Amino acid sequence: MMSQVIYMPLHDEGTNCWRPVNAHHISSDIYKIVDDVEPEGENWIFSPGSRVRCREHAFADGKVGLVAFEFVR
Repeated sequence: MMSQVIYMPLHDEGTNCWRPVNAHHISSDIYKIVDDVEPEGENWIFSPGSRVRCREHAFADGKVGLVAFEFVR
């Protein structure tokens, strides 16, 4: 299964911040995060290994990417 980059929202950054993480596409808008460790000093909203729902987001630099926004059981 090919991994794809999605963007993980970070807690406690003062502004909106996202970390690119690797994920496997499960179905429609659901992805499983395959990165297994949060970098030291970061606080991800969803844990490594979580299944999340993603949606397109336009970043300040004009690029568009998939952002994780909801935990999926």
